Amino acid sequence: MQRRLNKLRSFLAEQQLDALLVSKPENRLYLSGFTGSAGLLYITGEQAILITDSRYVEQAGKQADHYEIVQQGTSFEETLKGIIVKTGSKHIGFESNHLTVQQYKKIAEPATDIEWQGQSLDGLRRIKDENELVVLRKAASIADAAFQHILSVIKSGVSEKDIALELDFFMRRSGAEKSAFDFIVASGTRSSLPHGVATGKLLRRGEMVTLDYGCVFENYCSDITRTLAVGTVDPQLTHIYGVVQQAQQVALQALRPGVEASAVDKIARDIIVSHGYGQYFGHGLGHGVGLAVHEEPRLAPVDHTILEPGMVVTVEPGIYLPGFGGVRIEDTVLITAGGCERLTVSSKDFIKI
Repeated sequence: MQRRLNKLRSFLAEQQLDALLVSKPENRLYLSGFTGSAGLLYITGEQAILITDSRYVEQAGKQADHYEIVQQGTSFEETLKGIIVKTGSKHIGFESNHLTVQQYKKIAEPATDIEWQGQSLDGLRRIKDENELVVLRKAASIADAAFQHILSVIKSGVSEKDIALELDFFMRRSGAEKSAFDFIVASGTRSSLPHGVATGKLLRRGEMVTLDYGCVFENYCSDITRTLAVGTVDPQLTHIYGVVQQAQQVALQALRPGVEASAVDKIARDIIVSHGYGQYFGHGLGHGVGLAVHEEPRLAPVDHTILEPGMVVTVEPGIYLPGFGGVRIEDTVLITAGGCERLTVSSKDFIKI
């Protein structure tokens, strides 16, 4: 934790800030180890303060041993203002992509002699350390085991909701704390919905079903997507499966340090465009995974981040034909010194049940 605090303090110096207010839950956890649901971090060059309420004071004392724990008074905002006065900070950064306008006004408006600067701290979490990678691998292995399990459950007549529930139950029984997001289980024509959250629809023979799910293990997320067939499906669906599979494989081969995130997106997208399906791939190729299931960097046309070893991203091309069906294949992968390592290793062969 001290290494992370030192990294943040270097950021303070670079930005010429006296202090930084951390409010985003993932960054609060990353920088302190505190897992409670309510708290603010106030970090200066010399001090590290965690403000929380009475429910979490004892927990914070055990988890955030690099911090002075302050119990809030009337409100977080009033307690924070008192700390700011004591520290004498005049140039303070805050997470402008998280703090609400209402919270900002309560904290900042009464003090006319303080300069507030909006900052994003999400980049601090881009590169995972060895401890994080151990946990991410475990989260991915739970998701892989769930895929093998669910193959025995999927059949005609089972509902999308039942499949989602079984995935969740299995992963929790395997050690997961919770689901990483609302699972996507989309069958038949609903598989053309990139975010087709599970419904009561029953699976039928001749349909594709897309499963996009993941779990949280020791606060870190996994994310995987597989698409499979229930019985024999329309040949066009089999064809687009092959196109998506090819696009994903080529993108995985391109992932390595020194490559721009947007360039990997283009490599996969060009494959899909070349087969005439470009207009049916409307989202980015992937995103970072860690304490949040969607974080930096993003494999997308607008993200020009240069990939580095230790970054963990998804690679998830898809083709979605409205009213007909769709296919997505997704793996979570680690950027290594020589290329990439798949953390999710479930088979991507075309599976017909």
